[in-house]
Amino acid sequence: MANRAALTCEFLGTLLLVFCAVGAAVLAGEYIGTLGTALAFGLVLLALVSSFGAVSGCHVNPAVTLGMLCAGRLEPRTAVRYWAAQFAGGIAGAALLFVVASQVPGLKVKETFGSNGYGGRSAVGISVLGAFLAEVALTFLLVFVVLAVSRGRATLAGSAGLPVGMAFAVAQLVGGPLTGASMNPARSLGPALFAGGAALTQLWLFLAAPLVGGALAALAQRLTHPAPAAPMSLAEPEASAAAARTR
Repeated sequence: MANRAALTCEFLGTLLLVFCAVGAAVLAGEYIGTLGTALAFGLVLLALVSSFGAVSGCHVNPAVTLGMLCAGRLEPRTAVRYWAAQFAGGIAGAALLFVVASQVPGLKVKETFGSNGYGGRSAVGISVLGAFLAEVALTFLLVFVVLAVSRGRATLAGSAGLPVGMAFAVAQLVGGPLTGASMNPARSLGPALFAGGAALTQLWLFLAAPLVGGALAALAQRLTHPAPAAPMSLAEPEASAAAARTR
């Protein structure tokens, strides 16, 4: 049951993140602007951490899961299953958003659709090197904050949602005009599949750079917060829930 619950949380959380946050950019971007879109990303992540954090950790991001793995807080088998759930959720969320967007007359979806990009697909025309470095740095910020507030565990308490959501919103404000601010391979894959064209040819960067940023954040966190942590398996959420019920 715990395995199913944790993986369901990662699937559903990533689905909702893509549908709501990327949906804000696709469906309402011209009305809410860069600030509104950044707030949408931050607020939905805050809500998801508060809802799912105690069950799965609410990683909803392969870069966060890699950071947890590199920090020694997650078993490799659990990390692989989380990645599968996250990528499936990202694709499902993008599919749902595509269906909704297709019902809006005149809304352009081809080669855009909230996908990430550099060069001619960047609002400021950032180079491929600049895009890579920006994605590494922004993901580093996000994953470092997640690792710091998770206090030596692979799960997040509800109170951790605020700093994580704030870090995500700030990173979106900085990275939105640069690349569309991925910081999450699952968030990038789903929209790119439906956008097609250049969104797919540039996808490699938004799969690789966030993972580099997540791994570097884990290395830095080991230096700043050196206390060891036992790796979490998918059985741990059930034990935590049982302990909570006995209090």
